[in-house]
Amino acid sequence: MTPPATITDDLITRLSRHVAASGAETIASVEVFTGETLATLPCSSVRDVADAVHAARVPQARWAELDVRERMGVFERFHKLVLDERETIADLIQAETGKARRYAFEDLIEPAITTSHYLKAAPRLLRARARKGMMPLAIKATELRQPKGVVGIISPWNFPFALGMSDSIPALMAGNAVVLKPDSQTALSPLYGVDLLYRAGLPEGLITVVLGDGPTVGGALVDNADYVGFTGSTRTGAEVGARAAARLIGCSLELGGKNPMIVLPDANVAAAVDGAVTSAFANTGQLCMHIERIYVHESVHDAFLAKFVDATRALKLGARYDYQCDVGSLISTRQRKAVAEHVDDARAKGATVHVGGGSREDLGPAFYEPTVLTGVTPDMACFAEETFGPVVSIYPFRDEEDAIALANDTSYGLNASVYGRDLDRARRVAHRLRAGTVNVNDGHAAAYSSMDAPMGGMGSSGLGRRHGVEGLLKYTEAQNVAVQRVRVIPPPKAIPYGRYTGIMARSLRLMRRIGLR
Repeated sequence: MTPPATITDDLITRLSRHVAASGAETIASVEVFTGETLATLPCSSVRDVADAVHAARVPQARWAELDVRERMGVFERFHKLVLDERETIADLIQAETGKARRYAFEDLIEPAITTSHYLKAAPRLLRARARKGMMPLAIKATELRQPKGVVGIISPWNFPFALGMSDSIPALMAGNAVVLKPDSQTALSPLYGVDLLYRAGLPEGLITVVLGDGPTVGGALVDNADYVGFTGSTRTGAEVGARAAARLIGCSLELGGKNPMIVLPDANVAAAVDGAVTSAFANTGQLCMHIERIYVHESVHDAFLAKFVDATRALKLGARYDYQCDVGSLISTRQRKAVAEHVDDARAKGATVHVGGGSREDLGPAFYEPTVLTGVTPDMACFAEETFGPVVSIYPFRDEEDAIALANDTSYGLNASVYGRDLDRARRVAHRLRAGTVNVNDGHAAAYSSMDAPMGGMGSSGLGRRHGVEGLLKYTEAQNVAVQRVRVIPPPKAIPYGRYTGIMARSLRLMRRIGLR
């Protein structure tokens, strides 16, 4: 299989110009379906990262001076370009990730949805807001939202276009510059997104890409940026957070998950199976919000399991640049081996493999079958550790309290799901789950696609939120500008301080009585 005709040497050369790299060192990515070289791109050094951040400060200062509505025109045009060029973007995403094309489409469409939301919300959220001063009429306070400066975005390989662009867009809208470090294997699609931003009229130098070894280049970005957004593993996220804290800069961390689904006794079993298949095997299971644990009430457990196994067996695997396949490849042979180790460990310790459980190297070097397990116990690696592949375990439960306890028995807290016909009951269960997003009668998409609501994790799943109000305002500093019209702090020199204390006490009592404070 050859890469699509849209991926040309001229395109790769053009995209390479957006990488900050001064040396001759290069880095190669592969076409995942075949394992053959897809592109060779410049590699950045630690000095290149520092220089990229420094160079971004001049255009960032000019950009921040513009009224937010002036900045929005760039993103109106970017939104249109993403939709117009969706087939080229999908080709790039598929070639560098190996995912099925339907998930490449979901990858590329998410930044368009994010952009559309903040085009409406950003002018409102970023405007100056009058706040009550200590003494009405005497003091006027105004809350301003100032950009952080240069924001470092470190994005992962599983949704390279979505997470690279959707984290960069609100940062840019808020008046910042961005230095983006995507995973080197999946740099082409975010580079194409950067190219589209410049074609949309973004001033030169406001977004730059750095590429290279994660600990080295990513570490240098944390050491130089004014704020950091990171999506990746919990272990690396903890290191990023500690490094940011040492510099007293803020960070947002979306990390791992071991996400549960609860199927209540009154659930529509067929609907629950459909939702579970999608949420377990979407993006070949390489989705931070995907379901890895399914808890099914014992009264419907057997029916659910039988239908779920049949639906899983019916999924079509393949390496195709069209919409004919349901499940694509894993990102790499390394990831395939890690998934296989979890399944082999569970099988060796007594778990039952109902479907799947094997590599499919006949389809490509990193393919692994969608796999359904039962009988998984705490001594098995896949019981508590994130597998991040097309593997799901199913467990029976006795009652509602049992289900909630099982679902919450994890250090993670990213996403969860509840299925049930009685929506009041399902919501009550959802409210008791310790996860940043909880879906009722859906696996993950309902919460993630609700752009006006926050999305992020609790516990080992991270800090901060994307989407919603926080998804934009986290890239700003709140500034309070207070203007004293009449001197009340400190008191006028003509009033003795002892008398002033009495006046202030009476004034505060009066304001409290009439509801001003």
